[in-house]
Amino acid sequence: MNPKRIISLVPSQTELLFDLGLDDELVGITKFCVHPTDKVKYKAVIGGTKTVNLNLVKALNPDLIIANKEENTREQVEELQQLYPVHVTDMRTLPDALNMIREVGTLVGKRLKAETMAQQIEHDLAPPPVALHLDVAYLIWRKPYMVAANDTFIHAMLDVAGFKNAFPNQTRYPVVTPDDVQSAQPDLIFLSSEPYPFTEKHRTELQTICPSARVMLVDGEMFSWYGSRLLRASDYFRNLRNEIARHDS
Repeated sequence: MNPKRIISLVPSQTELLFDLGLDDELVGITKFCVHPTDKVKYKAVIGGTKTVNLNLVKALNPDLIIANKEENTREQVEELQQLYPVHVTDMRTLPDALNMIREVGTLVGKRLKAETMAQQIEHDLAPPPVALHLDVAYLIWRKPYMVAANDTFIHAMLDVAGFKNAFPNQTRYPVVTPDDVQSAQPDLIFLSSEPYPFTEKHRTELQTICPSARVMLVDGEMFSWYGSRLLRASDYFRNLRNEIARHDS
């Protein structure tokens, strides 16, 4: 029987569930689940992605919880697994994301809709763009600076978008110093809109640290959200490449 009371602990997968048509079945979300804005405001908030309030979860009595290995803590997921069915996803690559969409769609009784969505994303993102041969330092945090390195979904999406990661020999999200950024000699520095909300003043700050690179503010959701937001990624990446090409011409 399809689940009737779903809690999502993952912002990108919350959006996916809504886009699969599960407005009524989705009963609980985290405070970081912000899309779609017109629908999340009506759902019960059960804490943050790493600070789930177990009492609030119990009050909602879910028959399915959607979690993620990276975004949620192992301790809380294991605690929830003792009480409820928990589906834990693990994302490193675009194929991982496509598999997740299909798996979640099957779990919630929306297999055909999920398959159509996955095929559309695969079609839009599969043709490799003309590589710009530009190294990108992708910053996700400040004080200390942290970058998205190898073995991350962001790393995979940089490749999908036609870029090269300036930190390919490190893994996950290493702390880096200004000297590290300079030594990497990136052509571009992308300042992500999340999880740290980089703004124009930070662009100036990084430009001072690495004057040889072009520093840009980018939409972090397009590089790190692995649900239905991927339907918008192809257009975003194309516009970003065109902007960079115009600047360099």
